[in-house]
Order: sequence, then C-alpha cells, then structure tokens
Amino acid sequence: MFLKQLDSGLLLVTGPFKINGVPLRRVNQVYAIATSTKVDLGTLSIDAKLNDAYFSKEAKASRNGTEAEFFEAGKKAEKKAFPAEKAADQKVVDKEVLAAVAKTPNLAKYLSATFGLSRGELPHLLKW
Repeated sequence: MFLKQLDSGLLLVTGPFKINGVPLRRVNQVYAIATSTKVDLGTLSIDAKLNDAYFSKEAKASRNGTEAEFFEAGKKAEKKAFPAEKAADQKVVDKEVLAAVAKTPNLAKYLSATFGLSRGELPHLLKW
C-alpha cells in the first residue's frame, strides 16, 4: 500500500505487515503497479522522520580481515537485533492502515493474495 513519495523519488509503502508481511520500506516506482483500488487513509499522518535517512543503512567497516580471523573456528557473525524504534513505528502505521482496510469488504483478502503474471500477460494492459 502506497503511503507517500519520498524526496528521493522512491515510494514509501507498507503491506501492512500483519496482512502480507511487507514492512515499511522504500520502493522504486518501477516496481509498483497501480490499481483502481483506493483506500481512504484520511486519519493517517506520516511522521517527518520517515524519510530517506530513516531507511539508510549504517556504513560498515572494511571487509578485509586478517588470515587468522578468516580461519578462526566457531566464530559466527553476530546478527543485529531489529531496532525497537522501527518496530514501534511499524505498529503505529499498521494500526491506522488496518483500521482503514477493515472498512472495505474483502480488502484484507485482496492484499494477502499472492500476485503473479502468466506468460504473455502485461501488467500495464490489465485492469484491476
């Protein structure tokens, strides 16, 4: 579900996460397919902090290491936990989007359905 266009030209979208597992994320417009389905999100207010900087990743240190580090047994890369702040932002947006989705009959089923094109189907010629 499209929420807004960011300054970089990318789109801010969400699934919502509870319905189809798509979190808040930036998507290039090329990968979005417009449909005739409209959802009134009148009460939804997108925070100014949800911008391109919010989604940028931290700069990593150099990947080069020593030979000893390479052959060190039992060392596994530690996976960072998902930031609690981003999880809280997702819940706030999902709460309002789910309320809007619940007002439209069968919209939750529509959003949770998998999408695929068959051979020869062109998305720009389909009518949804």
